[in-house]
Amino acid sequence: MATNNTILERLDGLASRFDEVSTLITDPAVIADQKRYVKLSKEYKDLGDILKVREQYVSALNGLAEAKEIATNESDPEMKEMAREEVATLEKRIPQLEEEIKLLLVPADPEDDRNAVLEIRGGTGGDEAALFAGDLFRMYSKYCETKGWHLSVSSCSEGAVGGFKEIICTVTGEKVYGTLKYESGVHRVQRIPATETQGRVHTSAASVAVLPEAEPFDVEINEGEIKWDTFRSSGAGGQNVNKVESGVRLRYNWKNPNTGVVEEILIECTETRDQPKNKERALSRLRTFIYDKEHQKYVDDIAKRRKTMVSTGDRSAKIRTYNYPQGRITDHRINYTIYNLAAFMDGDLQDCIDHLVVAENAERLKESEL
Repeated sequence: MATNNTILERLDGLASRFDEVSTLITDPAVIADQKRYVKLSKEYKDLGDILKVREQYVSALNGLAEAKEIATNESDPEMKEMAREEVATLEKRIPQLEEEIKLLLVPADPEDDRNAVLEIRGGTGGDEAALFAGDLFRMYSKYCETKGWHLSVSSCSEGAVGGFKEIICTVTGEKVYGTLKYESGVHRVQRIPATETQGRVHTSAASVAVLPEAEPFDVEINEGEIKWDTFRSSGAGGQNVNKVESGVRLRYNWKNPNTGVVEEILIECTETRDQPKNKERALSRLRTFIYDKEHQKYVDDIAKRRKTMVSTGDRSAKIRTYNYPQGRITDHRINYTIYNLAAFMDGDLQDCIDHLVVAENAERLKESEL
C-alpha cells in the first residue's frame, strides 16, 4: 500500500497547483505576457490530464476496498461471486493506472509539443548518398501523411542523378518534435546502387537532424539588422519563375552566447512564388537556427546527465541501418530489427518509433526513481 500512498501524496500536491494555475490563466496580467501565458496553458492541460487519471485511480482503489469487503462478509453467493470478479478486474487495472500515472509524473521534454524543422543531408557515398537522402525524404513525407501533419519544403539542393544533397523542410501538426526527435542521427544504407555494374553492395549514409521550431517569442532578433536580397528562383514553374524575383536571401550577424563569437547566418528561401511568404519562412528558419544553437548547450547538458541511448541529441551517432539485399531495418539504439524494409520506406515507421518511446520512458522512470 506504500506505493499507493506515495503516488497519492504526489498527486494531492498537484491538485492544489492545478487550482492555482487555473486562476492564473484568467489573470489579465498573465494573458498580456504571451510567453508566460503559453507556458501556463500547457501546464494547465498537462495537470488536467494527470488529475483525470488520478480520479480513475482513487475510484479504483475505493472500488477494490469495497469489493474485498463484500467478498469477505457477504452471505449471498451471487453477490460474493460478483465481488470476487470485481476484485480480480481491479487488481489488474490498478497497476496499469499506476504505470500511467508514473509516466505522467516524469517531466516531459517541454519541446515535445512543438513543430519541427527536418533537415536531411546526403553523407558519404556521393550520388548514391543523395539518392538515399531522397528515399528518406519520401519515407518521412509518407509518414507525415499518415499522421495528418503538413510538410513543406523550405530549400533543397538536388543530387546529380536524383535525390538530394540537402533538403530542409518544416513539419507542422500535433506533437511533431516529440515524435520525430528520435530520427536525428546518421542513417546508413547497404544496397546495390543503380550505377553499379558488378552487382556489389555499397554502403552509404545520410544524416537527419530534427530541430524544434522556435516560437516568435523564444528568440530575440533585431529585424532592423537583417540584410535582405531578392533573386529569381530557378527550376520548374514556367516563365513566371525566371521573371519575378521571388527568392529571398537573408544575412544576419548573430553573437553566439556560448562562445561570444559573432557569426554571419545566411538563409535562402525559394519555397513559394510569393516574396513576402518567402521572407516570413526565412525569418522562421532564422529563429529556429538561433534557438537550436542557443539550446545546444542545454541539450548537451541533458545528454550528459541522462546518458540515454535513445535520444542523446548527438547528431553524429549512427542510429539505423537499411539493408536492401536482406530487406532488413536495424535500429542500433534498441537492437530493434524487422524485415519489412519496403513498408518502412513507404512510411510505416510507427512501430519502430513506439519501441523507441517505450525504451526512453523506461529510462526516464528509472532516473526519476518513481
